[in-house]
Amino acid sequence: MIAQRFDRTQHFDNAQQFDHARWQARLDELRAAHRVPGATLAVLTGGQVHELASGLLHLGTGVEATTDSVFQLGSIAKVYTATLIMQLAESGTLDLDAPVLDVLPDFATADPAATPLITPRRLLSHTSGLTCDFTYDGGRGDDCLARYVRAARGVALDCPPGIAVSYSSVGYNVLGRIVEVLTGQTWDDALKDRLLTPLGLTRTMTLPEEALRFRAAMGHLGADPEPAPAWDLMPRSAGPYGRVIATAGDVVRLAGMHVAGGAGVLAPATVAAMQRREVEVPDKWTVSADAWGLGWTLYDWSGVPGFGHDGASIGQYAYLRAVPGAGVAVALLTNGGGARRLYADLFAELLGELAGVRMPEPFGPPVEPVAVDFSRFAGKYRREGVDITVDADGHLVYEFVGGMKNFSPPLEADLVPVTDTVFAAEAAGASFSDDWMPVIFATLPDGTECAYIGMRAAPKQPA
Repeated sequence: MIAQRFDRTQHFDNAQQFDHARWQARLDELRAAHRVPGATLAVLTGGQVHELASGLLHLGTGVEATTDSVFQLGSIAKVYTATLIMQLAESGTLDLDAPVLDVLPDFATADPAATPLITPRRLLSHTSGLTCDFTYDGGRGDDCLARYVRAARGVALDCPPGIAVSYSSVGYNVLGRIVEVLTGQTWDDALKDRLLTPLGLTRTMTLPEEALRFRAAMGHLGADPEPAPAWDLMPRSAGPYGRVIATAGDVVRLAGMHVAGGAGVLAPATVAAMQRREVEVPDKWTVSADAWGLGWTLYDWSGVPGFGHDGASIGQYAYLRAVPGAGVAVALLTNGGGARRLYADLFAELLGELAGVRMPEPFGPPVEPVAVDFSRFAGKYRREGVDITVDADGHLVYEFVGGMKNFSPPLEADLVPVTDTVFAAEAAGASFSDDWMPVIFATLPDGTECAYIGMRAAPKQPA
């Protein structure tokens, strides 16, 4: 266990004493109860970063998890990319509301009319209409992002720009390419020079070969966790949206910079802008978020505001939450099992005690059944990489196609009504929820019917 002083630019009067021994025991207990092989936890409170570890990095080798172990952060990488973009905006190098075309003249989408409407602000807030699950290996060269952005030109949009939120990894790769063009560096090098080095994040990296210098967690799959068949399935071009590797302590130090109003890396006004609501979300359950800011998912915990992000890779799940008014940030990195249940139980207790936060109850069906006519939702919904089929009895099939075809077998579930448009799909997998996956049917402002799963909008296809 490590406690480290954290430099802040503001003082928090309600700093809490952190009881290492008690929280270590609780982490051990909950990790074992939820069959998570290994986990690391970092907590910023009272101006100090406290680090804990529990379990094993790899069930096959028996290597123990330690506070200096590194895990894959999955989509928490988007926060790093967003921070780089906001540095460029703060300096006047980038206009968040100008077309992406102003920086990337060769940027294009499958809809020529939509292309000039896509701005960095819309990319940051997931309102660009660009899709999520487009996979393309741009190779190992420094041109991998440029190649990815070119390859994505023909990919269909989830919805027109600016009318709705649809979670987009493609959009964050476009942001990564903007970073490269405006800095003259690769995204990896820009991240090191402009963010990691100034913050002293010496155990944060972007490339697999860099992780070999450290104790690295192996992902595990299944309810009875077994080591995944591969450590990582993502190409280098996935970096801006999904490839940052770090310790929990380094993740919480990054969040601490945002909690502290920028800490010299960003101006306070820029930090505030990132935490300002850009768009409300119809799916308030997948990551328990109410809205999106510029890079951050935003929370309203019974009047207490917060920000954070979740991430997933092959058998690794990461959770980051911050309560700026209390000077608190918490990062949990895991390598399989019932990771989301561990997060829900542990964060409810930690944030409740340290920040006065009451987190929402886990998502699931209501106590009283809701009567719904499933036939109005029956049909096929499609977005890049995914086909979703719903029949008139409320049976759902979620199938990966195209470049995502081998990512996972089809997921099947019966929908249980929560409201007349919100449904719970049982046992859909840890990436969404260990128990119930939220499925939301919505009509976009342009009249398009869609199904939201994993915060991604899939338009309904003509019959």
